[in-house]
Amino acid sequence: MTTDNPQWFTSSYSNNGGQCIEVATNLPGTVPVRDTKDRDAGTLTFSADSWSAFVRFASDRSV
Repeated sequence: MTTDNPQWFTSSYSNNGGQCIEVATNLPGTVPVRDTKDRDAGTLTFSADSWSAFVRFASDRSV
């Protein structure tokens, strides 16, 4: 799915009192990330490959 506007979502694991991020995965080749508590503060943008590597790294270290 490709659109000009990011479609934001949070993880189903994000029920931790608002300490979470939102990501959009509908933009080819790029993954914008923003703070759920301050959506207007801007975004960090990662390449899809970099984001996938980060998620793999984080999931390998989860408890």
